[in-house]
Amino acid sequence: MASTRGIMENMPKTSARLLSMLSLLQARRDWPGALLAERLDISPRTVRRDVDRLRELGYPIATMKGPDGGYRLDAGSELPPLLFDDDQAVALAVALQIATTSGAGIEEAAMRALHTVRQVMPSRLRRRIDTLRVTAVDTPEISVDGDVLLALGAAVHAREVLRFDYPGSSTPRRAEPHHLVTWHGRWYLVAWDLDRSDWRTFRADRITPRTPTGPRFTPRDLPAADVATFVASKFRGSSGTGEWPCRGEVILDLPATTVAHYVRDGVVEEVGPDRCRLVLGSWSWAGLAASIGRFDADIEVVGPAELKEAFALLARRYAHAARI
Repeated sequence: MASTRGIMENMPKTSARLLSMLSLLQARRDWPGALLAERLDISPRTVRRDVDRLRELGYPIATMKGPDGGYRLDAGSELPPLLFDDDQAVALAVALQIATTSGAGIEEAAMRALHTVRQVMPSRLRRRIDTLRVTAVDTPEISVDGDVLLALGAAVHAREVLRFDYPGSSTPRRAEPHHLVTWHGRWYLVAWDLDRSDWRTFRADRITPRTPTGPRFTPRDLPAADVATFVASKFRGSSGTGEWPCRGEVILDLPATTVAHYVRDGVVEEVGPDRCRLVLGSWSWAGLAASIGRFDADIEVVGPAELKEAFALLARRYAHAARI
């Protein structure tokens, strides 16, 4: 019979081996038994015993049948303890910080989860997390019920026609949901509107889903390269290319480095020590002229003619405003 001292000495080794096995099982879907034994440098019999120990701790490990046999970590009815490496733990903490300002109705739960994760972290990781504070500047203007987001996401995943109430409509709307997205602090559902036969973006905070959902559908192709381009085009008023409907070119009497600091999706090119070329877009010609006019510098319009006309229009408006 093994002595008490021998048992105590073996316990740390067994615990470390179980953690190593759990880490491997989380890293890939299927593990042949022989490969698992080789990676852990133990016998197949010890692998079987360790798998039984993990099952007793609540980990749902399935046995794969076949000539080689193997194991798989399945989803269970309860969430057992999880094992993360350092990078995964830091990524999780950062994601939870962002989730606290997501407007998805999960802010309180995310804050509690962040506290739980931080509490069990080793001190070296806690220091990294405490020095890496994430602040969401573009915070959501309006929060969305988490249950609504889950219902919309489920309909998108299942490809089922969504029935919902929406302000401005006396009857329930019917749409084929394709994507759930965020844009400038708000949640939107991108969907094919069955009643209007057109692509639409619906504000998620205004949607009240109805149950049950409708029949399954075959997804249509978005009229854009991807959903990001489509959404950007919708809010820019363009046709789906992702480009602004109005785009012009000017020469500014400012260094390129100065202008580039204030331009998000424009093109700035240096043409001299204190001059640069700026190509910029906007939702209207007047809006484009006003955007360029915010730079405190002389402006030379390269084109097109519509941009020159917009500057002339703004000049008349500003002159009239100065006389009042």
